[in-house]
Amino acid sequence: MNHSIHSADRATHLKIVVVALVAGITVAAFGIAARTNADYSQTAQSTHVIKAGKPVVVTSAGTSEIR
Repeated sequence: MNHSIHSADRATHLKIVVVALVAGITVAAFGIAARTNADYSQTAQSTHVIKAGKPVVVTSAGTSEIR
């Protein structure tokens, strides 16, 4: 059993590379599958338009005024 990556032999390095490659492919496949199942299409009926309201002025003088 190798407890350090420096003392590991060629087979151990190969196992590490294979496990990392399989994990990377699995994550990429999961991401692609999740994206293709989502519906990103928009039609004229499904789009929502948000119109701007009246302008607002925000100021701060650092003091509070009680009326």
